Amino acid sequence: MDVTNHHMDNIGLPPTPSLLAAQVADSSTFFLQLSGPWRERVSVALGGWERCRPDYTIARSRYAYTVIELVVGGRGKCTLDGTEHRLEPGVCFASGPRTACRIETEANTPLEKFFFALAGSGVTRALTQAGLLHGRARRVAAVGDLRVMAEEITREGRRHGPASTPICSRLAEVLLLKIGEDPARSVSLGANASTELARENFERCRSLIDTNAAEWRGLEEIATAARLEASSVCRLFRRFLGVSPHKYLRRRKMALAAAFLLEKDARVQDVATRVGMDDPFHFSRSFRLVHGVAPSALIAARR
Repeated sequence: MDVTNHHMDNIGLPPTPSLLAAQVADSSTFFLQLSGPWRERVSVALGGWERCRPDYTIARSRYAYTVIELVVGGRGKCTLDGTEHRLEPGVCFASGPRTACRIETEANTPLEKFFFALAGSGVTRALTQAGLLHGRARRVAAVGDLRVMAEEITREGRRHGPASTPICSRLAEVLLLKIGEDPARSVSLGANASTELARENFERCRSLIDTNAAEWRGLEEIATAARLEASSVCRLFRRFLGVSPHKYLRRRKMALAAAFLLEKDARVQDVATRVGMDDPFHFSRSFRLVHGVAPSALIAARR
């Protein structure tokens, strides 16, 4: 957030030190609606991308907006209301208007990150769903996908088209939803070895389900392949994803089933068998529970 950013489009409102930091080597930023009333549930007031200088350090106890930040390069640390977190590619964090926030980069690997200042009636709900409320930080696996979305928000914000404000608003909501669906992974500097091992075991179980969803039928197969107790697998999924392994397996099966049903000449009974469910009625109930429509609706849609 560079106060001397000459790449920023001139919109008639000069940047101020209260909004932007100075220790930035390069940046691509934008300003949209800096004051209310905000018509969008999640409005993006300003934001963009920045590559920090080796001396980048900011400290603030108040800010006009809630800010989400996504680290895509470099390393550093941030302190949010007294709790320190690692900063490295894939880490995202949020600070509210009254969050005590300090961000520092490592001099030899300066941070590269996206930031978006948010306002509106839906910000608290969106941050809660993303697991970022109250100064939390988390590491996400799909950093490449999130970077593409952050770049699109920045591109649209700098375009200043007549629909840029609502477009950026919708994209920011989707970005937060994507962050929220990624398994929560601690980035606290105090994270211990047992937490790291639990996270590794969860990721291994999740990957095994993704690979074998069509064939596997239940928890015992997951636990056997992962070389864990069934109760341990359940605890891992509750801890890191908030759902049971059975529900995650069912969701993956029904995702595959939806793709199979769109294939030419596919029949419900055949698709049920392909995803390891012998009873077509049980398959149909599961499909409707996950997708909200019967399998026959997808067959009709392909005609």
